[in-house]
Amino acid sequence: MVRTQLFERGISDEDVLEAMAAVPRHLFVPETEKSRAYADRPLPIGYGQTISQPYIVALMTWLLEIEPGDRILEIGTGSGYQAAVLAELTDQVFSIEIIEPLAERAEETLREAGYHGVKVRRGDGYYGWAEAAPFHGIIVTAAAGHVPPPLVEQLALGGRIIVPLGNPYQVQILTIVHKDPLGQVSTEQLLPVRFVPMTGRVEGREP
Repeated sequence: MVRTQLFERGISDEDVLEAMAAVPRHLFVPETEKSRAYADRPLPIGYGQTISQPYIVALMTWLLEIEPGDRILEIGTGSGYQAAVLAELTDQVFSIEIIEPLAERAEETLREAGYHGVKVRRGDGYYGWAEAAPFHGIIVTAAAGHVPPPLVEQLALGGRIIVPLGNPYQVQILTIVHKDPLGQVSTEQLLPVRFVPMTGRVEGREP
């Protein structure tokens, strides 16, 4: 997986490649999908959600430019796989999942896989995790029509948000939101992607 799906497609960061090699992806997929756990494709994990294909997980992780000790927030825990990859790079990983059964299952899987330091909570990722902020990086693993303002507020100076922006039911654009050392915010569009939609307040619904 690491050689053919990641390195040969341009993921060259050794730390990211080692993280992807270290995490047992098959532990994070349902029993019915284990034979396809390392395929270059997203897989269903229940409740209308998916585990992203390995290439996208590696790419988004690489784009965060994580340094050891960085505080990282993930919006959309899902299976817990992305959080596990992040935890191979830093010991400060916080993850929010809006679907309670997924949050509970992901937390259990992470513990069983040895990732005891990942903090998981059930909640609406739109509002971030204010008491744990600021974050050096924020990764959003669901499509949103806009960047939730609380996430920008909770981003540290010099930090970045990786988020798929666009219509949740069409192709989105993977986007980097930069906050410079003076607090100025800019965006950089990268490539088309397709993610499941972010739900909750981002849709216009109150909690």
